[in-house]
Formats: sequence, C-alpha cells, structure tokens
Amino acid sequence: MSGLDNSVQHNAFFLLLAAITLAFFWLLLPFFSAVFWAVILAIIFQPLQRRFERRFGRGSNLAAALSVVVCIVIAIIPMAVIFGSLVNEGAKLVQRAQSGGIDTTAILQQLQSHIPAWGERILDRIGGGDFDFTAIRDRIVGLAQQLGQLVAGRAINLGQNTLRFVVATGIMLYVLFFLFRDGRGLARNIRSAMPLSDAYNQRLLDKFVGVVRATVKGNVVIAAIQGTIGGVTLWLLGIDAALLWGALMVFLSLLPAVGAAIVWVPIAVYLFMTGAVWEGVVLVFVGAAVIGLVDNILRPVLVGKDTRLPDYVILVSTVGGLSIFGINGFVIGPLIAALFVAGWTIFREERDDVRRRAAAATLILEDSAPPADRPTTILRP
Repeated sequence: MSGLDNSVQHNAFFLLLAAITLAFFWLLLPFFSAVFWAVILAIIFQPLQRRFERRFGRGSNLAAALSVVVCIVIAIIPMAVIFGSLVNEGAKLVQRAQSGGIDTTAILQQLQSHIPAWGERILDRIGGGDFDFTAIRDRIVGLAQQLGQLVAGRAINLGQNTLRFVVATGIMLYVLFFLFRDGRGLARNIRSAMPLSDAYNQRLLDKFVGVVRATVKGNVVIAAIQGTIGGVTLWLLGIDAALLWGALMVFLSLLPAVGAAIVWVPIAVYLFMTGAVWEGVVLVFVGAAVIGLVDNILRPVLVGKDTRLPDYVILVSTVGGLSIFGINGFVIGPLIAALFVAGWTIFREERDDVRRRAAAATLILEDSAPPADRPTTILRP
C-alpha cells in the first residue's frame, strides 16, 4: 500500500512541477524577447566575460558590469541607431510621397517611355489588352496613403509603448548582468536538472551554444557588411533615401541568399527602365558580384561551419522562424533545426550502437558454442 501511495505522490509532484513551470513561463511571456536576448548576449559575449573574470575574479560584479557596458556599446546602441534611421528615413519618404515631392505620374510616364516594344506586348498580355499605367499610378498613390497611415499609427503606438520598451530594455540588461555574474552556476544547475545523461546534456548544450553564436554573429556580421556596401553604392549612384535602402538591406540580409536582392534588384530594374544604363550595370555588378560574394563566402564560414547545417535548411528554418517568432525567429528557427538534427543524430547513433553490440554478442555466442550445437545460418539483427 505504501508503494502505491509513493507512486501517487510521485506522479502528483511531477504534475505540480509541470503546472508551476508552465505558470512561470506564462509570467515571463510579456518579456520573452527581453529575457531571450539577454541569454543570447550572455552566450555571445561569454569569452569577453571570462577575460574580465581572469582580471577581476570569478563572480565579480565589476566584471559583469563591464561586460554589460561593452554589450551596450557594441550591440545595443548600433542596432538602435540603425532602427531609428530606418524609421526616420521611411517617414520622410512617405511624407514626400503624400506631399507631392515624389511625382508618381512623371515616374510612370518615364518608365513607359523607356519600355521596349516586346516589353509592352508582355504587359498588354498581362493586362488582357491595353496595359493601364493610370491604374498603376492610382494603386501606388493609394498604397502610399495607406503606408502613411500605417506609419502614423505605428508612431502613436511607439509613443504609447515607450514606457514598456524602456522597462523591457531595463529587464534585459538586469538579467544580462546576473547571467554574466552567475551564468556558470546556472548552467550547471540546468545540466544537472535535465532528465538526460551527462553526455546527452553536454552534447545538446554545446549544439545550442554553437548555433546561437554562429547564427547571431554570422548573420549580424553578414547583414551589416551587405547593408553597408549596398547603401554606400546607392548613395554614390545618387539614389534617393540611400540610407533607408541600406538599412532595409541590413534587416533583409538576415534571410540567407535572397535578402539583399529584394532591395537592389527592383532598383536596378528601375535604373535600366529609366535609361540610367551605366548606373544599373554598376548596381547589378555590386549586387551580384560583391554583395552576393560576401554572402557566399562568409555565410558558410560564420554560420554553416559551426551549425553544420546545409544552406537550404538554414534558409528554410530562418524564414520559418521569422514568420512565426518575428525578429527573434532568425535565431530560434536555425536553433530548432539544429537541435532537431542533433537529437535525431544522437538517436541514430544510439540505435546503431545497440545493433553493433547485439551483433557482437551474437558472434561471441556462435564462436563459444560447441561445433555440433552451432547453427547452420548466422542470424543478423
């Protein structure tokens, strides 16, 4: 009877533990991004924290504070500047479109005058007869108005949520400080609490850390390089709002292979159609040869090498993560994919090891059996 009572109590405890854990994560859900990025920054800047610890002692408050300051200077301030520039330039562009500073009618007329005969025939087929540029102009104007309303609404929401943003940033930095100071002990407690063997725990945690470092550092470095090259090129070519397009390239370059091309390809098409052939050639060369080369060379080195994932898996998992988790998805997506691959790899290796041991045991039994008792066929698992 006592055994039954112990079993009931054991199951009840695990049920209570699961409920408490879910409730705790539910409490953290409003500030999930803050806690998530605190963990990410703590992992990325861990080598720097260890250097400070060697100088000021392990668990030192000064070492943790210095690491937080470095994170603010290197990571947080530049991203805030890029995001602020993107919002500012986008608002200016929308205001110009609404005030008539950008004459969509003249632009469309210029485009129409440079379309070759074969291009007009294709457009006529698409339009089912005579392709109507006036309808395109009206759609563009309507889109600009909707975009302006959206930007205005976002600005209002941004003002209303300023306090929440400040609180989230404060929570992130506060959690980051204690992760720097007490991170090693916390990692040991997590490993000891996980219901897996030490070998499995270490392997999965190593994969987690490796994917986070490779994905964040690799993608951020690649995005910054591609966006800078693209923005400078557009500025030298005299393209309006070059800072806006460069900032967009930075964010879109988080998508492997296709990110920056979403920006520079339409601009290159516009340049060719408006008669700026040399500018278009320069932009295509820089986009395909330089920006594309940066992606093809650096991404396998910075991302694929450490994650050991094929390029198509990184692309699909990144796009899927961004669509589900937003900006956090460019880390969460490849992380889930890497843990998926690592988990099934461990399972396959474990199964193959069991099969090898079974085959070895069968051969040992066959060799040790008397000749008359040996089977005429060898059983294979």
